[in-house]
Amino acid sequence: MTKGQTTLITGGVLLILGAITTATLYYTRSDDPEVDVERVARRTLEATVSASGTIEPKLSVDISSSVMGRVTRLAVNEGDRVTATQFLLEIDPESRLAAVNRGQASLGATESGHEQAQVSVETARVNLELARDNLKRQQELWELSLVSREIYDQARTEVELRETEFRARRVEVTTATQRIRQEQATLDSAEHDLTQVTITSPIDGIVTRRNIEEGETVVIGTMNNAGTVLLTIADFSILEAHVEVDETDIPSVRLGQPAEITIDALPDSTYYGVVTEIGNSPIQNTGQPGTQATNFKVVVTLDGNVPGVRPGFTATADIRTATRTDAIAVPIQATTVREVGVNSDGSLGLASPAGNSAEPTSAWTAGAETFSSAIQAQRPNNVLPISEETDEVEGVFIIREHRVSFARVDTGIAGERYFEVLSGLNPGDLVVTGPFDIVRALEDGDTVQVNERSSRR
Repeated sequence: MTKGQTTLITGGVLLILGAITTATLYYTRSDDPEVDVERVARRTLEATVSASGTIEPKLSVDISSSVMGRVTRLAVNEGDRVTATQFLLEIDPESRLAAVNRGQASLGATESGHEQAQVSVETARVNLELARDNLKRQQELWELSLVSREIYDQARTEVELRETEFRARRVEVTTATQRIRQEQATLDSAEHDLTQVTITSPIDGIVTRRNIEEGETVVIGTMNNAGTVLLTIADFSILEAHVEVDETDIPSVRLGQPAEITIDALPDSTYYGVVTEIGNSPIQNTGQPGTQATNFKVVVTLDGNVPGVRPGFTATADIRTATRTDAIAVPIQATTVREVGVNSDGSLGLASPAGNSAEPTSAWTAGAETFSSAIQAQRPNNVLPISEETDEVEGVFIIREHRVSFARVDTGIAGERYFEVLSGLNPGDLVVTGPFDIVRALEDGDTVQVNERSSRR
């Protein structure tokens, strides 16, 4: 055999061996699922409650009128900045001015009547004095038998008449005094109505709404009809975010908790504030009962000014309800729920993955005895038998030598991506984080392949 033939044969043999090796590796590769993993570490966690709502000024005043009439002067527009006592608008004053003039005239006439009554009182007093003097003379003459009984009785009757007249004139003075008070009150009311036709700003602020035009008629409110809101003035020195918080989050919200506020119309900035008000009653839903979630109003007062803001801007508040530093943290996606049974010594033993349609769950449905046999066939001999009592617990799968072990964990607050672990894990433990469908189907003791890229995190 020549040297070339030998080389050719050797190459062919090596090629065949390589093909056999490749085929063997291909057909004997592991069917274990590949999982993502992450090591448990200590982190700083912040629990937040997120809620949406609107930006509103702390102080906002709706201005209405207490008198009806046509607007004759209007001095402001929407967006104007005004100061307290600044003139805003005027309602036609003619009818109110006429009422004031009538009141003044009526008061003057009543005062004149009062003066006449006082003169009558003085006249009646003088007449009474004359009658008394005449009675005194007639009495002296009667005692001397110088006048008849008839004349004496007439003098006495005259005194009685004059006394009655004097009392009547005094009553007239009292009545005239009361009429003066009545007319004065009517005049004061007319003068007050006259002052109401001129409307000024009650606060410093910005006109955020104007619902009236010059020449339109102002309608006042009644029991069944709301009056015209002429203007709305808001003080933007203190702003609030009025957000709706779900009932499940309300127990963790407290006064004074810090919050971050983002405004949809101002997306490039983040603002800060604190919780200043928590509603005690749920927000009333306008829809059908049971069709909407139960929310409570929470007010977050913003720190500082927000340039360019307007009432009603949509905002989202992230309220920080709790903070943990140096806490053992596990990824949220690593946690799962499993059904466990009670061992004969009272400890908990894993029964089956919650919601898993694998055979153990079917065995459990068929009966506790069959299920326990199925589980015991997959477990070491030192695992105690499981009773019929079961419960669902939260836990994670820890990887040790390519095999997963379910560990029950007690969690605390939830951060953005991690749960606080109170017990059940130690820093450095390698836990399965995904994929979700694999985590959902895993059972205690399963073998897995680790995604090398995820293991480096």
